[in-house]
Amino acid sequence: MTYRTIGVIGAMKEEIELFHEHMHRVRETERAGITFYEGEFHGKTIVLCKSGVGKVNAAVTTQLLIDTYGAGAIVFTGVAGAVNPELNVGDIVISTECMQHDMDVTALGFPRGTIPYEKTSLFIADPQLRELAKEVSGELFSGRVKEGRVLSGDQFIANRETVAVLYNELNGACTEMEGAAVAQVCSMNGVPFVVIRSMSDKADGSAHVNFAEFTVEASNNSFRIVEQMLKRL
Repeated sequence: MTYRTIGVIGAMKEEIELFHEHMHRVRETERAGITFYEGEFHGKTIVLCKSGVGKVNAAVTTQLLIDTYGAGAIVFTGVAGAVNPELNVGDIVISTECMQHDMDVTALGFPRGTIPYEKTSLFIADPQLRELAKEVSGELFSGRVKEGRVLSGDQFIANRETVAVLYNELNGACTEMEGAAVAQVCSMNGVPFVVIRSMSDKADGSAHVNFAEFTVEASNNSFRIVEQMLKRL
């Protein structure tokens, strides 16, 4: 796998600051209120950015990475809430595909998560990036890695009943607020992607307690994975 430029996105400062600290020859630019850091990371050319929270921010950021900075592959990294009951705080999810769980046109007869009149509502992660992420994650966090469906929505999930729906009806592994938007834009542009999430909470009634406590640890875990991936690309 060879990519001229790799886009690395996190939604929050904690999710990108370690990458920024390890970059060299950094050039900083701003587009649409988003700061992009172009530079070298372990000998690879990357463009790093903090998208901000939510699907609109993530979509705008991804399109800019592709159009303005020539990203040939995109990795979204950061934290998420576990939906699969087998996952615990600190575990890793590598996206097989992404879906918007808050896309709900069931009143018109569409299954939940379906984007009306589009060819697909499931956006498939790049097999090679997935395999590399799986290989690296298995070495770093043996027994704590799952591949699965990343569900995205403009909601912070902190309710056991909602978690059960996301798991049982939509087959989700984890839930967050950006990945499916990144995935859809990448799919529309024919750009390979993978979403790598470290679990910061269980997305249940304890989410408000766990999230702040484990976000830094989970972000560090995600950084270690993506760092090793970029070294091997």
